[in-house]
Amino acid sequence: MAGRFVRASKYRHVFGKPTKKEFCYDNLHISRNAWDTNLLKVNPEYISVNWESSGGGAFAVIPVNERGKLPDQIPLFRGHTAAVLDTDWNPFNDRIIASASDDGKVFIWEVPQGFTLHTDAEEIVDVAPVSKLGGHSRKVGHVLFNPAAENILASSSGDQTIKLWDIGTGQAGHTLKHPEIVQSLSWSANGAMLVTTSRDKKLRVWDVRQEKPVHEHPGHEGAKNSRAVWLGEHNRIATTGFSRMSERQIALWEPGRAQPIGGFTSLDSISGVCMPFWDDGSNCLYLAGKGDGNIRYFEYQNDKFEFLAEYKSGDPQRGVAFVPRRGINVHENEVMRGYKTVNDTYIEPISFTVPRRAETFQSDIFPPATGVKPAMTAKEWFDGKEGLPNKIDLESIYDGNAPVEVASDYKPPVAIPAPAPAPAPATAPVASPKKEPEPAPVARAPAPSVADQKTSISAMANKFQDDEESGNDSEVSSFEEISRPAQRQSIIIKSPNKPFPIATTPPPGTKHSPSQVSPVRSPGNVTPSVKHTPTPSAATAAAAAAAATPSGTPIEVSLEQIKHLLVQQAVIISSQSEKITSQTNVINRLASDVETLKKRVEAGSQEQSERIRLLELELEEARS
Repeated sequence: MAGRFVRASKYRHVFGKPTKKEFCYDNLHISRNAWDTNLLKVNPEYISVNWESSGGGAFAVIPVNERGKLPDQIPLFRGHTAAVLDTDWNPFNDRIIASASDDGKVFIWEVPQGFTLHTDAEEIVDVAPVSKLGGHSRKVGHVLFNPAAENILASSSGDQTIKLWDIGTGQAGHTLKHPEIVQSLSWSANGAMLVTTSRDKKLRVWDVRQEKPVHEHPGHEGAKNSRAVWLGEHNRIATTGFSRMSERQIALWEPGRAQPIGGFTSLDSISGVCMPFWDDGSNCLYLAGKGDGNIRYFEYQNDKFEFLAEYKSGDPQRGVAFVPRRGINVHENEVMRGYKTVNDTYIEPISFTVPRRAETFQSDIFPPATGVKPAMTAKEWFDGKEGLPNKIDLESIYDGNAPVEVASDYKPPVAIPAPAPAPAPATAPVASPKKEPEPAPVARAPAPSVADQKTSISAMANKFQDDEESGNDSEVSSFEEISRPAQRQSIIIKSPNKPFPIATTPPPGTKHSPSQVSPVRSPGNVTPSVKHTPTPSAATAAAAAAAATPSGTPIEVSLEQIKHLLVQQAVIISSQSEKITSQTNVINRLASDVETLKKRVEAGSQEQSERIRLLELELEEARS
């Protein structure tokens, strides 16, 4: 029955688990710049955070395993002449990171080998960029690496363009021109398409190598920023934004469709931008709101988002990042891990876990994750090649071995043994005929209800009456008649197939009228005068069997059973009558309460109507 009302899902009970303060990343100076960005980016090895610094822009890189309070002076990644607005890690090299700045430049950095924040050096040495990409005329607000091709980077700028760079050569191969400033961008899984949202409230899907949008539709109508994220290998896009009434919304799009699938769905009325994050392994979408401490997560299924749960926290966040799936802790059944900024002073990890007690690898919740080898080189991508990068089997990481690479379309072998039990029913019919006689005697009818017993009693009485009427016309029987009780309950007695023996001696202790007693005959002179019908009824056979018994013990037992049954029925009827009386009293009391409430509501309806009308007038004035 539960399957009819509760949607089956492996991730229905996922919950977010916060981290104690001593295991967070404390003593930070997170940037307070007002640009709409996530502030954080993370990979399995490092966390990057926009830094509040003087004398030019900078950002910090924190090793994931160096938790706790950080030193007051740490090495920063300096080089920009204005505030750093965004960063992004190379998906195929955990030590390469790109940064975008208010100075209109894009820098490429490499984390030094053995980098740490805890050093005994007297002078802290900052890290310098390894490459500088110049080409934008205004500030660069976003940078994002291609998820399938090597060294392909997209950067969006206030000059209303998006440039696609080959960071190996430092050249921009393509430029996408927008009519307004870009607010967000996201790659498709094969790296061939790019979706963007901009200030003109349009959603655009670009064929980047053709430098033109293939789809362009109106998006969220609100004036505040909207975000878009491609749902991995699905041909779907999720967007977050605002309605005209400043309500936060979520929508699901299919490229080429002018309207979202199922329309726009309202979330709440909070003013902060919703930051969407997609997890391709679990098909879950995480929504983190700026200015509030909650993170909602939904499961994508059947072209709609099914709400799973919400992680609630009293600490508001300005920046959030999620680790790639190859960096999660599979030993703790962790399906996703996020990092949020708190009070611009520390970063708190949040672990999203499936509550299971299994001590082995759970392949059903850990499908293969995107690996670290690109599907193509930068030159092949510019030449028009498409493809998905190979994946890694998370079970190899669970066992502590080196990651095992599998094909991008690889399916885990867990689903193969599942159909194995299916052939089992084929062998069941062979053994079933041997077992059929065994359950037959065990089968038992359910206990009859009061109504069934009354019906059975009535039917039995009718059968006995028919037998009496037919017996009056027949000749006198050698059987002695026994007076039947006035009221007889239904005691079902199965008559055997063999004929009943005929007895001539009446049972002792039974009173009879003279007309009912037949002459006593010797054993050798017994001539039964009873007419036997070819198919006697069960009731007649049962009565004959009872009369033929040499002693009155079975009849007395039957009478006691009938008396006991009548007493039980009387008790049941009495209790049911009391319940009906009490329920009737309750219904009458509730009816009187309803009438009283109706009178009160009618008395105050005029005053409430006037109040509502005044509130509507005030609302219209506020809207105008």
